[in-house]
Amino acid sequence: MNRLPSRPLSLQPLRAFDAVARRLNFRAAAEDLHLTQPAISRQIRGLEDELGMPLFVRGTRHVELTGAGQALLQVVVPWLAQLDAQVRQLRVTRHRQPVALTTFASFASLWLLPRLQSFQQQHPQIDIRISASDALADLDDPEIDLALRYTDAAPPGAEHLFDEVVTPVASPSFVAREGLRTPADLARCTLLEEDDDRSSARWLRWRHFLDTHAPPGLDPRGWLYMNFTYQQVQAALAGQGVALARLPLVRESLERGDLVEPFGIERRVASPFRYWLVRWPARRERPALAAFERWLVDEARQTQLSLTSACGPARHNSAP
Repeated sequence: MNRLPSRPLSLQPLRAFDAVARRLNFRAAAEDLHLTQPAISRQIRGLEDELGMPLFVRGTRHVELTGAGQALLQVVVPWLAQLDAQVRQLRVTRHRQPVALTTFASFASLWLLPRLQSFQQQHPQIDIRISASDALADLDDPEIDLALRYTDAAPPGAEHLFDEVVTPVASPSFVAREGLRTPADLARCTLLEEDDDRSSARWLRWRHFLDTHAPPGLDPRGWLYMNFTYQQVQAALAGQGVALARLPLVRESLERGDLVEPFGIERRVASPFRYWLVRWPARRERPALAAFERWLVDEARQTQLSLTSACGPARHNSAP
């Protein structure tokens, strides 16, 4: 019993087959591929020999696909289209320069992403890949270049970006509706609380602020608990309550007037936690990464300056 060859088919005969099947004319197919008509004929004959069956019915004035040819065409056309699209993509991206970083979701949403457009305008050839997760990535992950972290102690080799300050914020319409003027007025408000058991959360919890600034025993009208800082900010923007927000992450919203500090800058509280840039041990040094780091540090410097601007620094309070 004769066994058909099991080796893969070559690409060039499939190109020839696709061209002849589209044009149903060997001469026109040869012109499309910039080959001679005999060369096209040889490739089609070789392909038919490989398959052990004819793919075309060759007439004096016309060419038609056989049943086998029609079946093969249904596979070859989408496969070649996918191959050509991928090749085009590779050619477009061969000069692209990727930078990968990991950080926590709220920092990415509220601080990093709103600023990235300026970097992309300056460096359109650099692609940024952001992995936003509260889970810490492995230090030996070769796909990561750097991390943006939030701790009260400097990670090994980390560079300080800016400090942490927390402040009550709400939408202007909410402040006007509830008549918020002093912390005592929080008794008739819903407080937006971050539901987090990490050590940093004690500085972001309302109980710490209330024990420090509000009348003894004050309880709000209600609580709305959320997992992430950006959810609190979204709820505050929607007028659902008062959030105890991280000032570096909402500064732009305050400057635009989307949010306000109902009790003024005097009620800002500095936290011992800081924001850090961590350079990944497995990273590969290159110009694109250096450019992104310079931009990132410059942006962070502006944020730090805003925290200690003419408004004055926030007061430091002891943890409860």
